[in-house]
This record gives sequence, C-alpha cells and structure tokens, in this order.
Amino acid sequence: MDVDNQPLAGDSLWRNLQAVTMRGGGYAVIDEAALVIRDGHIAWIGPEAELPPVKVSETRDLGGRWLTPGLIDCHTHLVFGGDRSREFEQRLEGVSYSEIARQGGGIVSSVRATRETDFETLYASAEARARVLLAEGVTTLEIKSGYGLDLDSERRMLQVARELGKRLPVTVKTTCLAAHAPPPEYAGRGDDYIERVCETILPTLAGEGLIDAVDGFCEGIAFSPVQMRRVFETARRLGLPVKLHAEQLSRLGGCELAAKFGALSADHVEYANGDDAKAMAASGTTAVLLPGAFLTLRETQLPPIEAFREHGVAMALASDLNPGTSPVLSLRLMMNLACTLFRLTPEEALAGVTLNAARALGIGASHGSLEVGKVADAVAWDVTGPAELAYWLGGQLPSIRFHHGETISA
Repeated sequence: MDVDNQPLAGDSLWRNLQAVTMRGGGYAVIDEAALVIRDGHIAWIGPEAELPPVKVSETRDLGGRWLTPGLIDCHTHLVFGGDRSREFEQRLEGVSYSEIARQGGGIVSSVRATRETDFETLYASAEARARVLLAEGVTTLEIKSGYGLDLDSERRMLQVARELGKRLPVTVKTTCLAAHAPPPEYAGRGDDYIERVCETILPTLAGEGLIDAVDGFCEGIAFSPVQMRRVFETARRLGLPVKLHAEQLSRLGGCELAAKFGALSADHVEYANGDDAKAMAASGTTAVLLPGAFLTLRETQLPPIEAFREHGVAMALASDLNPGTSPVLSLRLMMNLACTLFRLTPEEALAGVTLNAARALGIGASHGSLEVGKVADAVAWDVTGPAELAYWLGGQLPSIRFHHGETISA
C-alpha cells in the first residue's frame, strides 16, 4: 500500500475558524482555516479547502470563531502571603514606592507574610488567582519566588508553583527570584546575602529540580549590577537561563548586564535607552513590558518603544501579578494598557502575550504561535477580530480554551 495515500491521522480536527497564527510575530491570519491535532500538538494547519484526507477521532466545529495561540503570562509573582492594600493607600497619599520600602514595607512586608504562611494556604490563594487568569485565556504561566528570601521559604514557594502546574490545566515555568531584595536579617549586608543565594539557595533548589530560570532585581533599593553579575555567573554554572528586573526606577546598567549574559528577558525597562535596545537586540534578549506596575506606581517614564522597534527587540507583555505594585488579574487588560499608555498596536500587544512571551520564557520553539509541531494551546474567541482582544478593558470574553489540544475550563 502506498503510504503517501494514507489519510493524515490525528486525535481531532478543528474546523470553521479564523486562525490568527502569530507566525513571524504578526497576525498572519488564515481565513476559513482548519487544524489537525495529534498527541497535544498541531499536526496540520491551513485553509480548510486545502485540508488533506484525515482520520480523526473527533471533529470540532468552532463556529467561525477567531482562534489565537493560548495567552502566556511570562512575568508573575503569583505565590505570596498577605496583601499590601495599605501601601496602595500610602502611595495615593503621596508616599513613594522607594520610601515605603525604606520604612520596612514593600517586598520585605510580603516576605514576612509569606514566611508565616504554610504550603496549603499559599497554594489555595495562588490557585484562586491562577484560575482567574486561566478563565481569560492564559495557558502558560511563569511564576517567580522571591518573597521567601531564605532556603525553606523559597523552596515552599517554588513547590507551590510546581503543584499548580500539576493540578491545573496550565503550563508553569518557575523562576527563582531569591535575589529580589535583602531580607530583614541581612539589612545592610547585601553582599553577604548574595553569597548565601549563590552558595546555598540556588544550588540547592536547582538540585531539587525546582528552578527553570534565575531572576534578580537590579535597582537602588535592591541589588547592584556587580551583585547581580555574581548571581548570573552562578546560574551559568548551574546551566540555568537568566532574566532580570532592570531599569524600572533608574538606569543602573541592568539591561546591558542582561544582554552580556544572553538573558531571556529584561523586564520593566522604563529607563532603558537606545544603547540598551541595541545590546538586547544583539543578544536576543526580550523586553518584557509591565504596564500594570507602571500604572499602579503612577510612573511617567515610558519604555523606549521606538528604540525597541528600530533595533528589532521583541516586546512581550505580562501582568507582573504581585501584592504590592501590580495587583493585576487580567492579562488582556495589560494588552489594552500597553496600547493606550505605551502606544503599542493591538497586533504588537497580541504578539506580546503569545509569541514574544514564549521567547521570554525560552519556549518559543514549542509555544506562542499556531504552527505545525507546536503545542496545541489555543483560545477560540467569539469576537469580530483580533484587535478586539486589546480593545476591551478587561472582562472575560466568551471563548473556548484548549491546553495541549484538550478543552479546558477554569
């Protein structure tokens, strides 16, 4: 028998849809499209009129909906104890983020609350937040530690993150952010704490298989580029990719450092400039824009969007979900804010939560676009076109969500 004449085998056929593939970073729409799904991956995609003979167990008529890749939230601090609503009031009363941190608030206040919270309680609160994001179309989450700042508490946060990926229909990538801020017991001894991070926390947690990437906060209220260089060198020895909170409140050279180490991403980047953009482009480092923190902190320094465009730096978007500076539970709201505050186009915004977000997590080869061989994570939206995803200010649009080819519900 001629195998070339055998029908294309798959588990399911999705048809009667408009596919927003995001191939190459643009909408790249296939009208009247169809997809063949096999073993949780895309086995075929194209115009339905060109569909070859197929043999599938199930056919799914998507009723003309617009199908996009599943949304990817590539920067969250989703696991934490307590809340910081009082700090929100303080900022409205005129107290700056830096001053709150110096008064013992900010990250350190979340550290105290997180250290006092057991695994089950941390998991329950994190799951509730994750489910809100999933209901809006998120199929991949990055979750950072960084509110423990000691070995046991950092481990507990990362274990919660891993457990979320096991129990919920979402792919979870974990990032160790032990270099988030000096903990109270190391006040005034940042170098000593960085030594603890590099000599004990990172090697131990990496050895336990809890870390997918390493991050740090390079800022005047956190750690210097010299200190972060040591963290990055440790990550390199451990075979782990790096990311960096850089140029959020000032320009210290974090983007340059991230580029030198070939970082997956530099995040926030409000104070980055054209030289930083050029360096990031050369290293393939993605700029992760976080308009939720920009809005909450009432910042006025805009990220260098035109420089990123000029030099071809991929721009991702994320919620930065955290208890202090970005209490955000809507990734689509971030798409709207990126358009209205940072002047991204809706097409750039969608790329920012799909293909470019995947690049920021180092999973661009398998996620972020609708292409043959990639994971079948997708959302079928009941909208008039892809721009509508950034048009609405949050809210749950009618949709059908798929994770690894399976229909999911939050």
